[in-house]
Amino acid sequence: MSLKAQINDNRLPKHIAIIMDGNGRWAKKQGMARAFGHENGAKAVRQVVEGCAELGVENLTLYAFSTENWNRPKLEVQTLMRLLISSLKKEIKTLQDNHIKLCTIGNLSTLPSKVHKELVDVMEKTKLNTRMTLTIALSYGSREELVSVIKEISIKVKNNIISPENIDESIINEHLYTRNLPDVDLLVRTSGEQRISNFLLWQIAYAELYFTNTLWPDFSKEDLYYAIIEYQKRERRFGKTSEQIS
Repeated sequence: MSLKAQINDNRLPKHIAIIMDGNGRWAKKQGMARAFGHENGAKAVRQVVEGCAELGVENLTLYAFSTENWNRPKLEVQTLMRLLISSLKKEIKTLQDNHIKLCTIGNLSTLPSKVHKELVDVMEKTKLNTRMTLTIALSYGSREELVSVIKEISIKVKNNIISPENIDESIINEHLYTRNLPDVDLLVRTSGEQRISNFLLWQIAYAELYFTNTLWPDFSKEDLYYAIIEYQKRERRFGKTSEQIS
């Protein structure tokens, strides 16, 4: 039986988030510059996006560029931005053909104007697509997001728009970048690293974590299927006992 056939369509994660790690190490193994790894990583993005859409996963969020990534060598940052623009132009047809809506989260004001313009253009063209929402985390850091949330809510409290007594999880959710997305069900990280790296700290409170040694450029639909199969084997209790779940 194929891996895809082993997946229970009735127990799909509604929201998968992926930390796409290992491009640089993959390139080094090939004796190439890091940019070569980023270029090949784009192929893995296509595999995963198509795989999720075909299965019926409603939401996919990809960690493409963190706030900390701005500290990388200037040439690498420029290469990543260039690849982002070219990928958006190349993949617009794939997004449209698969009825995928593109969204972004992060501090987009820090992005180069060309990147920002291309993002806005693709988001506008795909905004009516309903099969799946693909969210790209760009210049994103979860701590920065939470600081922004606290500032926004504090201003509203100061202006008597929100009462401190009414602040709860739903209020916080309404001010997150991901306000239109459900919590993450499955978080995947490639390359063997086992850390969260400041990604969706609030949103993964009850996510199942899946770590694989596969470097991102080698991550295929089959790797995605295996991650989902592992997810479906787990008992998600959300603080309850096994007896309560059953």
